[in-house]
Amino acid sequence: MPQVQHKERRARKEERLEARVTPAQKRLIERAAALRGTSVTEFVVASAQEAATTTIKDFDVLHLRDQDREVFLNAVLNPPAPNDAARAAAARYRRHMGL
Repeated sequence: MPQVQHKERRARKEERLEARVTPAQKRLIERAAALRGTSVTEFVVASAQEAATTTIKDFDVLHLRDQDREVFLNAVLNPPAPNDAARAAAARYRRHMGL
């Protein structure tokens, strides 16, 4: 039986980010990285990626809520005319309720 080699494909890291931080910020980041057992670079990249993902997700949720609100308000303020099935259901309801 031939062995299948699993190669993990990683995107090449070709881009660079730089940041100026205060000595206190650097010590804080170094301590947090050490507590996680990672390098400062790995910690900063992972933290920035997590923050970016959360920010985008929160924005998308808020944006969808705005769209949903607009659809709902439009449906309430401009309802479509009832179709045959809706009229039949209303008639059944009126008969059932004795109206």
